Amino acid sequence: MTTETVVPMHDLQEAVHGDGHDYLSGSPHLRHAYLNRWMRDTLNDVVAGLADRLGRPPRVIEVGAGHGGFTETMVSAGAEVVVTEMSGPSARSIAARFRHNPRVQVHHDLDGRLDVHGEADLVVYMAVLHHIPDYLASLEEAVRIVAPGGAIVTFQDPLYYPRQPRTAVALSRAATLAWRVTEGELARGFRTLSRRVRGIYDESLPSDMSEYHVVRDGVDEDAIALLLRRSFADVDVHRYFSTQGGWTQTLGQRVLRPNTFGVVARSRR
Repeated sequence: MTTETVVPMHDLQEAVHGDGHDYLSGSPHLRHAYLNRWMRDTLNDVVAGLADRLGRPPRVIEVGAGHGGFTETMVSAGAEVVVTEMSGPSARSIAARFRHNPRVQVHHDLDGRLDVHGEADLVVYMAVLHHIPDYLASLEEAVRIVAPGGAIVTFQDPLYYPRQPRTAVALSRAATLAWRVTEGELARGFRTLSRRVRGIYDESLPSDMSEYHVVRDGVDEDAIALLLRRSFADVDVHRYFSTQGGWTQTLGQRVLRPNTFGVVARSRR
Protein backbone atom coordinates (compact mmCIF):
# COMPACT_ATOMS: atom_id res chain seq x y z
CA MET A 1 0.00 0.00 0.00
CA THR A 2 1.30 3.46 -0.88
CA THR A 3 -0.08 6.57 0.78
CA GLU A 4 0.82 10.18 0.16
CA THR A 5 0.38 13.01 2.61
CA VAL A 6 1.00 16.71 2.77
CA VAL A 7 2.08 17.39 6.34
CA PRO A 8 -0.36 19.85 7.95
CA MET A 9 1.21 22.94 9.45
CA HIS A 10 -0.47 22.41 12.84
CA ASP A 11 1.03 18.91 13.11
CA LEU A 12 4.49 20.39 12.75
CA GLN A 13 3.89 23.39 15.00
CA GLU A 14 2.91 21.25 17.98
CA ALA A 15 6.61 20.77 18.61
CA VAL A 16 7.72 24.43 18.46
CA HIS A 17 9.73 25.49 21.48
CA GLY A 18 11.42 28.79 22.27
CA ASP A 19 12.64 30.50 19.13
CA GLY A 20 11.67 27.55 16.93
CA HIS A 21 15.20 26.23 16.39
CA ASP A 22 17.01 23.08 17.37
CA TYR A 23 20.75 23.24 16.97
CA LEU A 24 21.52 19.60 17.63
CA SER A 25 21.54 18.99 13.90
CA GLY A 26 24.08 20.65 11.61
CA SER A 27 21.98 21.34 8.54
CA PRO A 28 20.05 24.64 8.69
CA HIS A 29 17.02 22.84 7.26
CA LEU A 30 16.98 20.51 10.27
CA ARG A 31 17.32 23.17 12.96
CA HIS A 32 13.64 24.12 13.01
CA ALA A 33 12.12 22.54 16.10
CA TYR A 34 8.79 21.70 14.46
CA LEU A 35 10.46 19.79 11.63
CA ASN A 36 13.18 18.36 13.85
CA ARG A 37 10.76 17.00 16.45
CA TRP A 38 8.45 15.54 13.81
CA MET A 39 11.33 13.66 12.17
CA ARG A 40 12.59 12.44 15.54
CA ASP A 41 9.11 11.25 16.49
CA THR A 42 8.88 9.35 13.20
CA LEU A 43 12.23 7.65 13.79
CA ASN A 44 11.24 6.83 17.37
CA ASP A 45 8.03 5.25 16.14
CA VAL A 46 9.77 3.13 13.51
CA VAL A 47 12.54 1.98 15.86
CA ALA A 48 10.09 1.20 18.68
CA GLY A 49 7.86 -0.79 16.31
CA LEU A 50 10.81 -2.86 15.11
CA ALA A 51 12.05 -3.45 18.67
CA ASP A 52 8.62 -4.66 19.77
CA ARG A 53 8.35 -7.04 16.85
CA LEU A 54 11.91 -8.36 17.02
CA GLY A 55 12.27 -8.54 20.80
CA ARG A 56 15.78 -7.10 20.53
CA PRO A 57 17.48 -3.81 19.60
CA PRO A 58 16.95 -3.15 15.87
CA ARG A 59 20.12 -2.87 13.80
CA VAL A 60 20.18 0.45 11.93
CA ILE A 61 22.44 1.64 9.15
CA GLU A 62 22.42 5.44 9.00
CA VAL A 63 23.83 6.81 5.77
CA GLY A 64 25.53 10.17 6.28
CA ALA A 65 24.80 11.08 9.90
CA GLY A 66 26.13 14.63 9.83
CA HIS A 67 26.58 15.72 13.45
CA GLY A 68 24.89 12.63 14.85
CA GLY A 69 21.75 14.26 16.23
CA PHE A 70 19.42 11.65 14.75
CA THR A 71 21.87 8.88 15.64
CA GLU A 72 21.34 9.86 19.25
CA THR A 73 17.57 9.75 18.79
CA MET A 74 17.64 6.20 17.45
CA VAL A 75 20.04 4.97 20.13
CA SER A 76 17.78 6.47 22.80
CA ALA A 77 14.85 4.62 21.19
CA GLY A 78 16.72 1.34 21.63
CA ALA A 79 18.58 0.83 18.35
CA GLU A 80 22.12 -0.23 17.56
CA VAL A 81 23.39 2.13 14.87
CA VAL A 82 26.06 1.68 12.23
CA VAL A 83 26.96 5.09 10.81
CA THR A 84 28.46 5.28 7.33
CA GLU A 85 29.94 8.70 6.62
CA MET A 86 31.80 9.75 3.47
CA SER A 87 33.18 12.90 5.14
CA GLY A 88 36.33 12.23 7.12
CA PRO A 89 35.85 15.16 9.54
CA SER A 90 32.22 14.19 10.15
CA ALA A 91 33.16 10.56 10.76
CA ARG A 92 35.80 11.59 13.29
CA SER A 93 33.40 13.99 15.00
CA ILE A 94 30.65 11.37 15.35
CA ALA A 95 33.14 8.72 16.49
CA ALA A 96 34.35 11.08 19.22
CA ARG A 97 30.79 11.92 20.26
CA PHE A 98 29.83 8.26 20.73
CA ARG A 99 33.23 6.89 21.75
CA HIS A 100 31.84 5.58 25.05
CA ASN A 101 28.70 4.05 23.53
CA PRO A 102 29.16 0.48 22.26
CA ARG A 103 25.80 0.65 20.46
CA VAL A 104 27.23 3.05 17.85
CA GLN A 105 29.78 2.07 15.20
CA VAL A 106 31.16 4.70 12.84
CA HIS A 107 32.71 3.90 9.47
CA HIS A 108 34.45 6.38 7.22
CA ASP A 109 33.01 5.03 3.99
CA LEU A 110 34.55 6.55 0.86
CA ASP A 111 32.77 4.42 -1.76
CA GLY A 112 29.25 4.53 -0.30
CA ARG A 113 28.67 0.76 -0.40
CA LEU A 114 26.10 -0.56 2.05
CA ASP A 115 26.39 -4.32 1.57
CA VAL A 116 29.76 -4.41 3.36
CA HIS A 117 27.99 -3.53 6.61
CA GLY A 118 25.73 -6.57 6.65
CA GLU A 119 21.99 -6.94 7.10
CA ALA A 120 19.95 -4.18 8.73
CA ASP A 121 16.47 -3.87 10.19
CA LEU A 122 16.33 -0.19 9.21
CA VAL A 123 18.24 2.01 6.76
CA VAL A 124 18.01 5.77 7.31
CA TYR A 125 18.86 8.68 4.99
CA MET A 126 18.46 12.09 6.68
CA ALA A 127 19.08 14.95 4.23
CA VAL A 128 21.35 12.65 2.23
CA LEU A 129 19.73 11.34 -0.97
CA HIS A 130 20.10 14.64 -2.82
CA HIS A 131 23.86 14.44 -2.30
CA ILE A 132 24.07 11.00 -3.98
CA PRO A 133 24.39 11.15 -7.80
CA ASP A 134 22.55 7.83 -8.33
CA TYR A 135 20.19 7.83 -5.37
CA LEU A 136 17.92 5.14 -6.86
CA ALA A 137 20.85 2.73 -7.09
CA SER A 138 21.71 3.48 -3.45
CA LEU A 139 18.12 2.77 -2.44
CA GLU A 140 18.11 -0.48 -4.42
CA GLU A 141 21.17 -1.57 -2.48
CA ALA A 142 19.49 -0.54 0.76
CA VAL A 143 16.44 -2.65 -0.10
CA ARG A 144 18.67 -5.69 -0.63
CA ILE A 145 20.21 -5.46 2.85
CA VAL A 146 16.98 -4.76 4.79
CA ALA A 147 15.78 -7.85 6.63
CA PRO A 148 12.21 -9.13 6.20
CA GLY A 149 9.84 -6.91 8.16
CA GLY A 150 12.37 -4.09 8.15
CA ALA A 151 12.11 -0.47 7.03
CA ILE A 152 13.70 2.41 5.13
CA VAL A 153 13.25 6.05 6.18
CA THR A 154 14.31 9.10 4.18
CA PHE A 155 13.73 12.76 4.97
CA GLN A 156 14.64 16.24 3.82
CA ASP A 157 15.07 15.92 0.06
CA PRO A 158 13.77 18.43 -2.52
CA LEU A 159 10.69 17.49 -4.53
CA TYR A 160 11.19 16.83 -8.24
CA TYR A 161 11.22 20.28 -9.87
CA PRO A 162 9.47 19.41 -13.18
CA ARG A 163 6.31 18.39 -11.28
CA GLN A 164 6.20 21.67 -9.36
CA PRO A 165 4.77 24.95 -10.67
CA ARG A 166 7.50 27.34 -11.75
CA THR A 167 6.22 29.90 -9.28
CA ALA A 168 6.62 27.41 -6.42
CA VAL A 169 10.24 26.70 -7.36
CA ALA A 170 10.94 30.43 -7.70
CA LEU A 171 9.42 31.23 -4.30
CA SER A 172 11.37 28.42 -2.67
CA ARG A 173 14.59 29.83 -4.11
CA ALA A 174 13.59 33.29 -2.95
CA ALA A 175 13.21 31.97 0.60
CA THR A 176 16.73 30.56 0.41
CA LEU A 177 18.02 33.90 -0.87
CA ALA A 178 16.31 35.70 2.02
CA TRP A 179 18.10 33.39 4.44
CA ARG A 180 21.43 34.18 2.80
CA VAL A 181 20.80 37.87 3.48
CA THR A 182 20.67 37.17 7.22
CA GLU A 183 23.76 34.96 7.00
CA GLY A 184 25.86 37.58 5.21
CA GLU A 185 26.01 35.48 2.02
CA LEU A 186 23.88 37.72 -0.20
CA ALA A 187 26.50 38.30 -2.89
CA ARG A 188 27.33 34.60 -3.22
CA GLY A 189 23.64 33.76 -3.21
CA PHE A 190 22.90 36.17 -6.04
CA ARG A 191 25.80 34.83 -8.10
CA THR A 192 24.72 31.23 -7.56
CA LEU A 193 21.07 32.01 -8.36
CA SER A 194 22.07 33.94 -11.48
CA ARG A 195 24.05 30.96 -12.80
CA ARG A 196 21.22 28.53 -12.06
CA VAL A 197 18.62 30.66 -13.81
CA ARG A 198 20.83 30.63 -16.90
CA GLY A 199 21.44 26.88 -16.63
CA ILE A 200 25.16 27.35 -15.87
CA TYR A 201 26.85 25.04 -13.35
CA ASP A 202 30.52 25.65 -12.58
CA GLU A 203 32.23 22.39 -11.59
CA SER A 204 34.90 24.37 -9.73
CA LEU A 205 32.34 25.84 -7.31
CA PRO A 206 30.99 23.68 -4.46
CA SER A 207 27.80 25.75 -4.29
CA ASP A 208 27.03 24.63 -7.85
CA MET A 209 28.10 21.02 -7.84
CA SER A 210 27.88 19.67 -4.28
CA GLU A 211 24.07 19.78 -4.35
CA TYR A 212 23.33 17.31 -7.14
CA HIS A 213 19.59 17.93 -6.88
CA VAL A 214 20.07 21.40 -8.39
CA VAL A 215 21.83 19.96 -11.41
CA ARG A 216 19.25 17.24 -12.02
CA ASP A 217 16.04 19.11 -11.06
CA GLY A 218 15.48 17.78 -7.57
CA VAL A 219 14.85 14.22 -6.40
CA ASP A 220 12.11 12.13 -7.98
CA GLU A 221 9.87 11.15 -5.07
CA ASP A 222 7.49 9.22 -7.30
CA ALA A 223 10.31 7.05 -8.65
CA ILE A 224 11.47 6.39 -5.09
CA ALA A 225 7.96 5.41 -3.97
CA LEU A 226 7.58 3.09 -6.97
CA LEU A 227 10.93 1.42 -6.26
CA LEU A 228 10.14 0.87 -2.58
CA ARG A 229 6.57 -0.29 -3.18
CA ARG A 230 7.95 -3.36 -4.96
CA SER A 231 9.49 -4.60 -1.72
CA PHE A 232 7.60 -2.97 1.17
CA ALA A 233 3.97 -3.44 2.21
CA ASP A 234 3.53 0.17 3.40
CA VAL A 235 5.09 3.20 1.76
CA ASP A 236 4.19 6.72 2.94
CA VAL A 237 5.32 9.82 1.04
CA HIS A 238 5.30 12.98 3.16
CA ARG A 239 5.44 16.37 1.43
CA TYR A 240 6.15 19.55 3.38
CA PHE A 241 7.77 22.98 3.13
CA SER A 242 11.34 23.45 4.32
CA THR A 243 13.93 26.18 4.01
CA GLN A 244 16.98 27.36 5.96
CA GLY A 245 15.83 30.53 7.70
CA GLY A 246 13.63 30.65 10.79
CA TRP A 247 11.19 33.40 9.77
CA THR A 248 11.10 32.22 6.14
CA GLN A 249 10.25 28.71 7.38
CA THR A 250 7.41 30.03 9.53
CA LEU A 251 6.02 32.11 6.65
CA GLY A 252 6.64 29.49 3.97
CA GLN A 253 4.87 26.63 5.72
CA ARG A 254 1.80 28.85 6.02
CA VAL A 255 1.56 30.17 2.47
CA LEU A 256 3.82 28.21 0.12
CA ARG A 257 3.47 24.81 -1.49
CA PRO A 258 5.49 21.83 -0.22
CA ASN A 259 9.00 21.72 -1.66
CA THR A 260 10.54 18.87 0.33
CA PHE A 261 9.64 15.25 1.03
CA GLY A 262 10.34 12.20 3.11
CA VAL A 263 9.47 8.54 2.60
CA VAL A 264 8.72 5.94 5.27
CA ALA A 265 8.69 2.38 3.94
CA ARG A 266 7.76 -0.37 6.40
CA SER A 267 7.28 -4.14 6.42
CA ARG A 268 9.89 -5.43 4.00
CA ARG A 269 8.41 -8.42 2.23
